[in-house]
Parts: sequence; structure tokens; C-alpha cells
Amino acid sequence: MKNLGQIMKQAQEMQTKMQDMQEKLSAVEMTGSAGAGMVTVTMNGKGELRQVKISPELFNGEDVEVVEDLIVAACGDAKAKVEAHMAEEMSKVTGGLQLPPGMKLPF
Repeated sequence: MKNLGQIMKQAQEMQTKMQDMQEKLSAVEMTGSAGAGMVTVTMNGKGELRQVKISPELFNGEDVEVVEDLIVAACGDAKAKVEAHMAEEMSKVTGGLQLPPGMKLPF
């Protein structure tokens, strides 16, 4: 068994890396799209919506409900990209160690 002090030191180092990663994630932006790019949304790494762009073509006789659905789809696309990026960054910090479901860092 490893020395308890060594384990605590590793945990602190991982916590520091996690805090650094969280700061970097707020600067990351991912763009999702729907309707062949007619609606795009941009979210930061924390999942906060930053920008919505809608092609003017959608307002030429299109139903408002279609535009609403495309916005929701684009948000889902951007969120999936943010989550994939976060998982990739997390694996870098944890060295590929898979954390049990529901366990979050920092502790």
C-alpha cells in the first residue's frame, strides 16, 4: 500500500489540475448547428449559451415552430460537443482513470 502522505499529495495535485481545467473550460467555445447550418448556437465549456445565429432564409414563410425546434436541436449539438471536450480534458487530468459514476472532482 502506498504511503498515505503520497496519496494525499497526488489527490491535491489532481485537484489543482481540475481547477486549472475548469478555468480553461470557461474560455472554450463550441458551436452546434441544425437545419444544415441555418441555426447555429455557441456555448462555452460550462454549457452557457453565448450566441445564437439564425439564417434569414428561415423567416421566408417558415413556421415559427420550425425555427424553435432548430434552436433546440442546435443547442443539443453544441452541448454534446462541450461534454465530449470536457470528457477528453478530464481524461488528460486523470491520466485515463475512470471515475465511478456520480463521483465529481474536486472532492
